[in-house]
Amino acid sequence: MLVADWILRVIHWGSALVGLFAFVHALLQRADAFSAADRKTKPIWMLITGGATLALVLFQIQGPGFIFWVPAMAAALVYIVDVRPKLIEVQRGHRNW
Repeated sequence: MLVADWILRVIHWGSALVGLFAFVHALLQRADAFSAADRKTKPIWMLITGGATLALVLFQIQGPGFIFWVPAMAAALVYIVDVRPKLIEVQRGHRNW
């Protein structure tokens, strides 16, 4: 097996773990925190991150599945980079020094 194939496998399963992390984090958050953070509701984010995780597991980065892999990865990353920090900020309380 070529080195490139191994790299693609690592990217594939690593992205699936990213999606799973986003889904589990959304699952463990309080429902009212989503509205307090001015983001979509918890059930919507559960669907988005759950669907993204499923797509990241089923479709590989190579081949025709790439067209589903890219938006799934983008959805998981949007949750991690945008929604997750806002939820943490709302639940901890915003403190300025």
